[in-house]
Amino acid sequence: MRIVKSIKDLNAQLQPFRDEKKNIGFVPTMGALHEGHLTLMRLAQEKSDITVASIFVNPTQFAPHEDFDTYPREEELDADKLRNTGVDVLFLPTEDVLYPAGKDSEIKAGDAAKGLETDFRPHFFDGVVNIVSRLLNAVKPDTAIFGEKDFQQLQVIKEMVERHNFPVDIVGAPIARDDSGLALSSRNAYLSSEELVTARQLNTILRGIAQGGDVEAGTNQLLKLGFEKIDYIEKRWNRVLGAAWLGKTRLIDNIAM
Repeated sequence: MRIVKSIKDLNAQLQPFRDEKKNIGFVPTMGALHEGHLTLMRLAQEKSDITVASIFVNPTQFAPHEDFDTYPREEELDADKLRNTGVDVLFLPTEDVLYPAGKDSEIKAGDAAKGLETDFRPHFFDGVVNIVSRLLNAVKPDTAIFGEKDFQQLQVIKEMVERHNFPVDIVGAPIARDDSGLALSSRNAYLSSEELVTARQLNTILRGIAQGGDVEAGTNQLLKLGFEKIDYIEKRWNRVLGAAWLGKTRLIDNIAM
């Protein structure tokens, strides 16, 4: 696996593959990689000849009160995981590489960003399309893989790609879960052992709603189980999407209807 830190070096690594008409698959991440991320890498390998991963903790999608400074950063461990998974190129840019002229962007999130996450994190999706557009311009992949756990984000990115005519196929990867059904997430590391037991009930409640259960009753059940706050449970895109707080950790998940 080649590790590159500049766009110039990235292009130097990928141009020979482009010359050979190889299909390039791309998986952008913020690191702290777990099995869910590695599932995305394997899907990219299935759909592409060459797999590129990136690790960059993007400041524009964190509000001042959120966990940007404490977000887990494990680059050496992450690189070993990617190498063992068979990723071909790891792009490790710094902030000045991706934001050389500042963090403002003319690309903004569209209608898919309305409601749900935006009601609680109004900055978030503008930050997502800001960084994803920059990464797509840097890597120029044929295919890019995003997890369905962040289902609204997936719709926002698909909308952005279509609106701005990015020549890339956006593919959603099924949610990776543990044996109890908990959606894998880097933030699960924040949960205590007791909180993990409670967290594993979130997907169960959402599945019940997807199968015809009542949203209000599901919300009340989560609160009784120990979730401190429910940001939303809502049906959209033929999914039941939910976001809830357990201790200091915010969990999101969704279940197909």
